[in-house]
Amino acid sequence: QVQLVESGGGLVQPGGSLRLSCAASGFTLDYYAIGWFRQAPGKEREGVSCISSNDGSTYYGDSVKGRFTASRDNAKNTVYLQMNSLKPEDTAVYYCAAHRDRLCVLWVRRREYDYWGQGTQVTVSS
Repeated sequence: QVQLVESGGGLVQPGGSLRLSCAASGFTLDYYAIGWFRQAPGKEREGVSCISSNDGSTYYGDSVKGRFTASRDNAKNTVYLQMNSLKPEDTAVYYCAAHRDRLCVLWVRRREYDYWGQGTQVTVSS
């Protein structure tokens, strides 16, 4: 059974950090680019980041550049999103998604992805 499971979300104060994990089962992430998306209440799901599988190239949305870092550990079949300097506007449900291509081509387009996780809540509040 193909599955992506996110974890690591929670409540954090502004300026704090969290590391999200996206673990795959039923398939290997070696051949997939992995995207991170988020959806806040009343808003559309937006692309946050993508990491390619060929050379680990990373791409970020403007709102998170310089604060978020994506990485992957193919041996553990897991991808990570390190989130630093968190702001209240980062509050959202965060999803990972797998694109059956090594490259992050058109990575912000949701329809490019073949598998999605169930999401993990991130709340940034004092």
